Amino acid sequence: MAAATPFATAYTNTAVLVPRLSSTTTTTTARCSALPYLPPPRLSSASFPASTKHFAECRRSSLSQIGASSSEDTSTSLDANELFTDLKEKWDALENKTTVILYGGGAVVAVWLSSILVSAINSVPLLPKIMELVGLGYTGWFVYRYLLFKSSRKELATDIESLKKKIAGTE
Repeated sequence: MAAATPFATAYTNTAVLVPRLSSTTTTTTARCSALPYLPPPRLSSASFPASTKHFAECRRSSLSQIGASSSEDTSTSLDANELFTDLKEKWDALENKTTVILYGGGAVVAVWLSSILVSAINSVPLLPKIMELVGLGYTGWFVYRYLLFKSSRKELATDIESLKKKIAGTE
């Protein structure tokens, strides 16, 4: 007989403990709950037609929802196909694709760096609350300055339109 290593004897001497079921439980009715078994409620003849009516209404509404969702699914898939073809046409029309790729990569890096910066600011104990107060103050000022009165809303709309024209290069 070969000499056993300490690891082999450790494995052979360990026992696997399996919990035993009590003798009162039967194998035909296994329950996963510690709550007592309750019989199902009895249906009276008066409540049976109401529950049948409720079931029919639920079935009818679910069928109409299925029909509506299937028609929406086809419209969104058509929109997705149109979107992909439109994007492919625009990508093919670009002259300087490397610049677009560099700008896109730069945007991804900027978002990544800003998330690092925000998490660093968030780790300082008092700074997040101060930043929340600054954000609330700026939001209040913006609402008062641009959204509260009709004339200032018109001014904001003209500012946005002029900015769109500057970005598009039509101005």
